[in-house]
Amino acid sequence: MPIRDKTYDVLVAGGGNAALCAAITARQAGASVILVESAPKAFRGGNSRHTRNLRAMHDKPNAVLTDAYTEDEYWDDLLRVTGGNTDESLARMTIRASSGLFGWMRANGVRFQPSLTGTLNLGRTNAFFLGGGKALVNAYYLTAARLGVEILYDSEVISLNMDNGAVRSIDITWRGFPETLHARCVVASAGGFQANLDWMRQYWGDAVDNFVIRGTPYNRGGVLRNMLGQGVAAIGDPTQCHAVALDARAPKFDGGITTRLDSVPFSVVVNRNGDRFYDEGEDVWPKRYAIWGRLIAQQPEQIAYSICDARAFPLFMPSVFPAIVADTLEELAMKLKLDPAKLRDTIDAFNKAVKPGQVFDGSKLDGNATEGLAPNKTNWARAVDKPPFYGYPLRPGITFTYLGVRVNDKAQVLMDNGKPTGNLFASGEIMAGNILGKGYLAGFGMTIGTVFGRIAGQEAARRARN
Repeated sequence: MPIRDKTYDVLVAGGGNAALCAAITARQAGASVILVESAPKAFRGGNSRHTRNLRAMHDKPNAVLTDAYTEDEYWDDLLRVTGGNTDESLARMTIRASSGLFGWMRANGVRFQPSLTGTLNLGRTNAFFLGGGKALVNAYYLTAARLGVEILYDSEVISLNMDNGAVRSIDITWRGFPETLHARCVVASAGGFQANLDWMRQYWGDAVDNFVIRGTPYNRGGVLRNMLGQGVAAIGDPTQCHAVALDARAPKFDGGITTRLDSVPFSVVVNRNGDRFYDEGEDVWPKRYAIWGRLIAQQPEQIAYSICDARAFPLFMPSVFPAIVADTLEELAMKLKLDPAKLRDTIDAFNKAVKPGQVFDGSKLDGNATEGLAPNKTNWARAVDKPPFYGYPLRPGITFTYLGVRVNDKAQVLMDNGKPTGNLFASGEIMAGNILGKGYLAGFGMTIGTVFGRIAGQEAARRARN
């Protein structure tokens, strides 16, 4: 067993995008860096392995994004999805910083693919990583290793031992063996607590048994709980989380992006009782997909069903699991274990409420709405009447929780008394609640992690040198 008795300049707790950005930036600033990743090497990278893109401000077209996406539009999008539950100063700082990320990311091994077209509506706002999140994570690990960052896999931070607002030592386990490390500064980038089902149960009760954790099983919230237990200021509602509609046939953990269902805007969604419960066409999918997990979590048995016909089926990316198909709605209901008469009544009522003469356009908000329903569908309302019919069972898919630690614009973690800690910084999901009080914008989690990872790494290296 190696003896690590040196004092590092910076210890980074975590192994995903935010942690890697912090570690690389600190090392490039001249600091000695050790990164502690709880997962084994084959599963390194946290939730970042399952990502695809990053949302970035830009004033004109560039190599990977079309048109322009200004600060004010970006801020307006964020304001709408969060309902104002955000720190405007930190949010705007993040938005502005997003415009300058591409050069740094490319210099550290990340490659981008050409802008997307189609119904995702992301070609103007989101830059997609060539090879997805796994390729991004691998590129950053190669860069970190080349720069001399020491990386520990199968290692868990057990305690950040704090005294008088500063971390004095760090207790970890390395491949099951206890160790104590010393570092002049620490960056906490260890994610939320969504994989800790006992902790989740405190807020959701037994409903968590029907939740699917779409990301890593290693985000159990140990670092977060340890910090909150030592007087670090909390931020965010523990019941709030990034939760999407996943195929109910997905594995309990680590199913990733392929298990997400994008059918909702072009379908009718019913609960276990065969009733609609929310406007499927409220907004374009990147601005509203992350509310559907929470909506489904509030339904009986935490399950729902997306129903569409042959006209709608080609309009969305399918799940990795095949759709359930039938020639009639009654047959589809039986396959989904729904009441056939109830589903027929719900679909018939929906079809009758669709306004005649509307021109369907799946690429934008088309204003095609129903009349007289509660709730109405406000966009992309079109009769579900062309066989065959398709159905998907849906479960709440939890990506990350919003309870985190409060930070300032230097990524310093704040104590309960409002004072910044002496040498503790944070980036990524563990502090995203400062900006995402609720709701989500596609790609924004990666933006927060990249921006604050770089800030935390820079500030930690500067503090360590001084």
